[in-house]
Amino acid sequence: MLRSLEELKKDIVEIGRLAYQKGWVAANDGNFSVRLEDNTILCTPTMISKGMMTPDDLIIVNMDGHKVSGRGERTSEIAMHLTIYSMRPDIGGVVHVHPPVATGFAVAGKPLNRAVLPEVIISLGSVPLAEYGLPGTPALTAGMIPLIPNYDALLMASHGAVCYGRTVWDAFFKMETVEHFARINLVAELLGGPRLLPRGEVEKLFESRSRYGISSNARMQPGNPIVAEDTAAAPELPAGVSREALLALIDEALMSRG
Repeated sequence: MLRSLEELKKDIVEIGRLAYQKGWVAANDGNFSVRLEDNTILCTPTMISKGMMTPDDLIIVNMDGHKVSGRGERTSEIAMHLTIYSMRPDIGGVVHVHPPVATGFAVAGKPLNRAVLPEVIISLGSVPLAEYGLPGTPALTAGMIPLIPNYDALLMASHGAVCYGRTVWDAFFKMETVEHFARINLVAELLGGPRLLPRGEVEKLFESRSRYGISSNARMQPGNPIVAEDTAAAPELPAGVSREALLALIDEALMSRG
């Protein structure tokens, strides 16, 4: 059943309140949007706490990013939302926030791409890391463009995370999964590192989606997610020696032998 404009506004306001309560946003961080029936976009305003919005604060823009209605100014990162909608006709809602643990992985330059939890593999497949781009500029989406068609959740280097789905609630729950997954990954790292699932089991999980009524563009690809066999094939480096340093030592040894 299609939701009315007023219902969609209430959805965004409620998601803003929940994101604020969960600590996913601080001050005026974050932005959310919904694709409307006429292909315009209902989005959050700039310079307002997303935990303190009212339905009247929300803005409608067209697919060029120009304001159609609303008393404030639309989010400065509207181009990210428009890029996702233009590349993914199946998407109806976008949620961008800065959840602390997932953003910690993004700041550290680490994607959430290891085959650890069956639920995450089934729902998201993998959460890759998009290259850094200056917020509020076209550079922000440049690193995301290669990933948007094949994933429903992205970490954004030195920035945060974005999820998108059939509805804005679908996008919100995906973000909840991303942050939960990041927390589990962090704990596993503190306990010595996670044990990855083998390729055969991961393939079964991807194949099981139809049983759960899950449809996703995320498919199993080399390295996404990383499976047990991928790590077993990679030789361990001596402690304190980087791969680059090891290659340099090998080159030096070969040269010395003529």
